[in-house]
Order: sequence, then structure tokens, then C-alpha cells
Amino acid sequence: MARILLVEDNEMNRDMLSRRLQRRGFDVVIADNGESGVEKVTSERPDLVLMDMSLPVIDGWEATRRIKADPATASIPVIALTAHAMAEDRQQALDAGCDDYDSKPVDLSRLLSKIETLLAHIGAR
Repeated sequence: MARILLVEDNEMNRDMLSRRLQRRGFDVVIADNGESGVEKVTSERPDLVLMDMSLPVIDGWEATRRIKADPATASIPVIALTAHAMAEDRQQALDAGCDDYDSKPVDLSRLLSKIETLLAHIGAR
């Protein structure tokens, strides 16, 4: 079972998405701010990170940069989750090191497809 770290500060979004992922067979670990997300990537070694970009303490862009700058965690795929849906927002997420991007509100089937693609690429699941 693949482990996913969900970094999301909105409790309702966090609860809804984590339950839906768990029903799909994923082991879900939660962080509610960017700094905690970076710490949990190091301690929990998830197979994939779902990273909200608008987070307290440090934002998702900076958290992703820190994850990707650490050789121990750089290979862990990160999918940006954001309500910002403009082309430049997608590019900003990719420039920060995200491996993919998905807009909110989350379309679960679309997100699952992206998760499965990245997990298959790294040989997880």
C-alpha cells in the first residue's frame, strides 16, 4: 500500500480528501502546514506528497523547494494542489519542483490518475 503525505491546512479539505484516498487503499499521513510537511517527508518517507500551495508557516512552494533540495527526499513525487488555476500558477508549481499540478476543487478521478502515474513511474503501489 502506497503512503501519501497530504499537506493541507483546511480541515474540511484535509478530512474529505484523506478519507477518499484511504477508501482507495492508500495509507495517508497528514500535515497541516508547510514546515510540518517538510518534517513529515523526512520522518515518514511517503511514496508521494499532495502539497497545498497556500499554507501557513511556510507555503507549499517553499516546502516543495526544501523537499527537492534534500538528496534524501528529492525523488519523492510532489503534486501541487491549489485553487490558483492559471497557467502561470501551474508553471510556478513546476518551477518549485512539483512533479505535477492539480487544481481545486479536486476532481478525484483526475487526481487518482496523476497519483497512479507517478507511483507507477517510481515503482510504488
